[in-house]
Amino acid sequence: MTPEDAMEIGKAAMVLALTVCGPMLMASLIVGVVVSLFQALTQLQEQTLTFIPKLAVMGLLLLLTLPMMGHALGAFTDVIADRIVNR
Repeated sequence: MTPEDAMEIGKAAMVLALTVCGPMLMASLIVGVVVSLFQALTQLQEQTLTFIPKLAVMGLLLLLTLPMMGHALGAFTDVIADRIVNR
């Protein structure tokens, strides 16, 4: 394996990680900001208030994006396996 191949695989792995984790991280960020805004407007300073909405949104989003995640991970695994067999 050449250094260029290793760099290409590393870049593809980072893009895959962002593709798989990105939607859930963005949803968590948005829910956190909305709950924080709600807490600031109502002056309700309960520390545990953010957990339930984040868990609900993350669970729903995981169910919705699971096929996309599986396809992306499977395609990456196929590419890596082809590189191993062909080298």
